[in-house]
Amino acid sequence: MLLAQQLTQAGLTITSGLAIGIDGVAHQGALKETGATIAVLGTGLNNIYPKRHLSLAHKIREKGLLISEFWPDTPAYPSNFPRRNRIISGLSLGTLVIEASVKSGSLITARYAAEHNREIFALPGSIDNPQACGCLKLIQQGAKLVLNSVDILEEFPLLNISPPSLGKENKTPKNQHVLLDMIDYHLTSFETILARSGWDVVTLQNELIELEINGIINVQPQGYIKL
Repeated sequence: MLLAQQLTQAGLTITSGLAIGIDGVAHQGALKETGATIAVLGTGLNNIYPKRHLSLAHKIREKGLLISEFWPDTPAYPSNFPRRNRIISGLSLGTLVIEASVKSGSLITARYAAEHNREIFALPGSIDNPQACGCLKLIQQGAKLVLNSVDILEEFPLLNISPPSLGKENKTPKNQHVLLDMIDYHLTSFETILARSGWDVVTLQNELIELEINGIINVQPQGYIKL
């Protein structure tokens, strides 16, 4: 979400597919700033999918743009979602892959981006995380490794954007919670965090609840994910 916010602050538009996960988070990050975001649907405009993103789609319609190449009432056919990825990459200066397994649809978008002669970026992850394997493969194949928004903006010098102002926002805040160094961007179990921190159970539970309330981590049945 932070990357999307910073890129929209810099004047870029976030294009994604309204899917659950990274897509939805990217749209939400853009809406928090300028609202410059485009959602490319794999369904018709009268049939928003997934249904849990209906409210998000309404917000995008108000501030950004919803587009689809399908007839308005087209339902969610599985084959339509990989197909719409070519539109996402075609509309974009570059494609950033944040999480992707080796068979992820995000890699289809990256392939289209390469065919469109667009930039390809990838956020690295742990080699033990199946959801990072696709990103690591892209980096191995020549995609640019991204750690912050400046890494993306510096690839587009003609946009006349000054990265230093964004660079300050990418630095770790002095008051960043110490637990964030012990929680990964993929699923981290409570037992793992407990072992890393050396804290007692009650103290750790209270601190994790505070991080969840502040929207810094996401709680899953099997553990926690740093956002």
